[in-house]
Amino acid sequence: MTSKFFTFLTAIAIGAAGHAQTPHLQPSAPRTVVTADASTPPVVRAGLLQSTLIELPAEEKVATVFGGDTVSWVFDAGHVASRYISIKPKVADSSTDLHIVSDHGNEYTIELREVSSDKDNPHFDSKVYVTSSDPKVAENMAKSPVFVPAAEADAKEAQLRKEADDARKAAEADHKAVASAAETFKASYPGTLHFDYTWDLKKGSALGIEQIWRDDKFTYLRGKFQETPALYELKDGKGSLINYDFANGLYTIGPTRTKRSSLSEKQHLNSITSKS
Repeated sequence: MTSKFFTFLTAIAIGAAGHAQTPHLQPSAPRTVVTADASTPPVVRAGLLQSTLIELPAEEKVATVFGGDTVSWVFDAGHVASRYISIKPKVADSSTDLHIVSDHGNEYTIELREVSSDKDNPHFDSKVYVTSSDPKVAENMAKSPVFVPAAEADAKEAQLRKEADDARKAAEADHKAVASAAETFKASYPGTLHFDYTWDLKKGSALGIEQIWRDDKFTYLRGKFQETPALYELKDGKGSLINYDFANGLYTIGPTRTKRSSLSEKQHLNSITSKS
């Protein structure tokens, strides 16, 4: 009976001593710390086995984290790229430095201290917003990120491959459509040709005319000419020069002519008339 009572009192004493050595920690309201390359790193108060959330500016994400003491402290930036880091001390009265590199290439350095033995101030930081007073930090944030998480890079690469594949398929579809349209045009074009012009064959042969025809847009005249004749349109018995293209013995006259026209070589007029 006496032995059991002594054991019970010993357990109470040990529990009371442990409670006295680890005072109750209380979270503080979120606050902002400002870093600068030329200044001492700001201190973040952490509580034993308590999580403190470090938050970067909204424009940035955490690229990587370097901690001085990775045995006594836990650093967790999560599995998805974000601007948050959770830090948690595992050993009382420990301290370490923390370097955070953002995706824009900015570096933030803070000092971490475990404060459970601070009897005068039992509060620890629950959330800390980290900013910088260095002008280059804002300049870097205005630019595109220099570090891209592997998951985002893979997703971007997959997106680019898909866009390239879609563009290739669209180009192939356009090529097929153009080829189909060309084949359709070739198949139907002969039906648009009309050989309904009459002319003085003897005089035409003297000028070198071989054939005259038209489609829905142009009139064509082919021949072998020693000198390129000018082409006129007769109106009220008077000839007016017509604009045309000429190459390799072929006249192309637009739009289609259905009125009386003439070829002239050395002031010799030869009438060409459409039957339509």
